[in-house]
Amino acid sequence: MTPYDDTTGPPGRPPPQTDPWAMVELAITLLAIDPAGLRGLWLRARAGPVRDRALAGLKTVAPRKLHPFTSDEALMGGLDLSATLASGAMQRHAGLLEQPGALELTMAERCPPGLAVRLGQALDRDPALALIALDEACEEGEGLQQSLADRLGLFLDLDGFAWGETADITLSPALIATAQARLTGIASGTALTRLARVAAELGIASLRAPLLAHACARAHAAWRGAEAIEEADLEIAVALCFAHKAQQLPEDAPAPEDSPPEPPEDQPEEGRDRDESELDIPEDMLIEAARSALPPGLIAQLQAARLARAQGGPSGAGAKRKSMRRGRPLPSRAGKPGSGARVDVIATLRQAAPWQKMRRAMLPGRAPDRLLLMPADIRLKRYQDQTDRVLIFVVDASGSAALARLAEAKGAVELMLAEAYSTRDHVALVAFRGHQAELCLPPSRSLVQTKRRLAGLPGGGATPLASALQLALATAEQARGHGMTPTLAFLTDGRGNIALDGSANRAQAAEEATQLARAIAARGVPSLVIDTSLRPKPQLAALSAEMRATLIALPRADARSLSATLSAALGG
Repeated sequence: MTPYDDTTGPPGRPPPQTDPWAMVELAITLLAIDPAGLRGLWLRARAGPVRDRALAGLKTVAPRKLHPFTSDEALMGGLDLSATLASGAMQRHAGLLEQPGALELTMAERCPPGLAVRLGQALDRDPALALIALDEACEEGEGLQQSLADRLGLFLDLDGFAWGETADITLSPALIATAQARLTGIASGTALTRLARVAAELGIASLRAPLLAHACARAHAAWRGAEAIEEADLEIAVALCFAHKAQQLPEDAPAPEDSPPEPPEDQPEEGRDRDESELDIPEDMLIEAARSALPPGLIAQLQAARLARAQGGPSGAGAKRKSMRRGRPLPSRAGKPGSGARVDVIATLRQAAPWQKMRRAMLPGRAPDRLLLMPADIRLKRYQDQTDRVLIFVVDASGSAALARLAEAKGAVELMLAEAYSTRDHVALVAFRGHQAELCLPPSRSLVQTKRRLAGLPGGGATPLASALQLALATAEQARGHGMTPTLAFLTDGRGNIALDGSANRAQAAEEATQLARAIAARGVPSLVIDTSLRPKPQLAALSAEMRATLIALPRADARSLSATLSAALGG
């Protein structure tokens, strides 16, 4: 990409960027010009040749790679064990965050909150550090941690590009160096004020956003060879730095309650025109630049990701638990071997190495080539494991439900079963009709078997809701006993009329259902209740409140909307 031609006189304004891939090339160019000012790039793209072609253009930035499970020692430095043992004095190695330059975070959508916080603090503390976050998220609700997304100036989404729409990106080091030399002389004028106003119009609350966009505008002006920030620079900055952070577009913003008062009638016409022109800030073109840079549905997609992260994020896995044998490695801790614990040899040596000179002085006569270990040096390995999740579907197959929504409920559960199978969840099926509930399928990963049991589920008869609650709780407790994390999903109209003893006593059935709902709440089993009746009644709402479950009334939903509601509510 050539910003201008030095042989033809002063630099002129470049033609507008109509080619989407040209915008990608421009963003990478601006990052190469001012990585410290822009702080980095959020690159949303699945692994493949298109992303590789974009990353090839970042060779001038020369990022150092790290992954989501990089240890604190690799990040922030620590004891160099081999050098310490060889020299007899403590030697330290530098961490990735202590070295200036850019970092490339792979699988950024899996970045744990702890690492995101450390990287964010490092970006705030070190003005020479930049981060390139490779976000491979493919589902709504996934994505880069907000604490990192807020600190990175540029955003690119490559998922819509075909290979034929791309081209190799080759940056000229000489032109990059020339633009970098111009950076400090770029005049800003009112650019920062205008960017702050546009950020407010787009609902961006972060104070970092206008500063990052200002750095982008300066880099673009330097790339053009200009001496001051102009309208074209601001449009590029808004498109690359604001579009993905927008919470609203101007037509979505609430209208102000009070309109400004009309000027007095006796005010001269020229005065009226002057006041209106002063109030009419020309930000429309910048807002349009943000709008044109937004792929369809991107605001909704990013907002879903932010909401999911705020609620803990969707996951097909169950609860996290500490383990001594398997899982994701955690920092070692002091302790005594035994009960299945394994000694972390490297961490133990690292703990003992700095004290060798002092210990030899305190314990003369010991062999000088022997390592002196103390019980306090012992470090034990730790891991973080995740339990399997089991979704227990409790389906009302009674006469009242069959007349209304059984077909839709079956279709919804079947769609959810396919999704649970893709995430390797266990599923279980409880159906209730007649005089008692039945466990049609114990926790299983067999999609074919589950579909067969569901398709053969008959409808009709009374509604033993209390029996269903009792069996669902027992199934959840049994799953917990096998190390799984259960979640209950009830699809019912809530019109229980059969007691636990099989008698047709509506009052007793309601009382027993309430007691069992309280037991489910006391056991802390996450639950969701979908009211499938055509006319929802307050009884099921009261029962859901006793169960501390999420209640969703969908009197006119089809199978697909039921499935989508289940998926969103269960975080699948």
